[in-house]
Amino acid sequence: MATQWPAPDDRTGREPLSVVDRIKQYILVNRLSPGDPMPTENELSDQLAVSRSRIREAMKTLSALDIVEVRHGYGTFVGTLSLTGLAESLAFRGMLTSHRDKHFLADLIDLRELLEIDWAPLIVERLDVDTRAAMRSLATAMVDLAAQGREFPAEDRQFHQLLVSMSGNALVGQLLDVFWQVHSLVDDTIGPPTHLEETAQAHHAIIDAIESGSPGELEAAIRRHYEPIRDRMRRSAGTD
Repeated sequence: MATQWPAPDDRTGREPLSVVDRIKQYILVNRLSPGDPMPTENELSDQLAVSRSRIREAMKTLSALDIVEVRHGYGTFVGTLSLTGLAESLAFRGMLTSHRDKHFLADLIDLRELLEIDWAPLIVERLDVDTRAAMRSLATAMVDLAAQGREFPAEDRQFHQLLVSMSGNALVGQLLDVFWQVHSLVDDTIGPPTHLEETAQAHHAIIDAIESGSPGELEAAIRRHYEPIRDRMRRSAGTD
């Protein structure tokens, strides 16, 4: 199949497409997939009739968005289109505004809780024995760490990844992981962690609810799981 290039945007009364948008159109028109090679810088410059410096700047923008991936010594490829950029942007916003916007982390917790609760029926229905066993092991590890006064971010992250893995919706899993990462990065803005043992035990309660076969019990367990962090937020805001 011959390479297809988007035509220059010369629609009367409208702004012409930027170089970044023209390159994105090229990817779409040619139905490229993540990992597929992109044209060289010279080819893009010739075909789009713009300078190499503008192509280079456009590629920097697209690389930051994970739309393309530059592999030095090999070329440029269509990116994996991950949500890393979103996570970094949200985390920076949270750290930048946390001293005057006490609602940011609360909103983030609300989103995590709502997404997990929304999938509760499917989680109860689909979560298999092996996944439950892995989650139980992680919960036990969290309890052990909490008893030593230690935090457990890696175990907590993996637990919640497994919790939504049976939803069958990859985007939900990616979004929840982004929210988890942002939460982890801005967590220090509300002071040192408290209720470590209560939080760790709450993960066992989530597994118990799943094994009960009741979406309602799972929803209640998920809500209780987030209570310690909500308590920290109330104390930080001086509303408790």
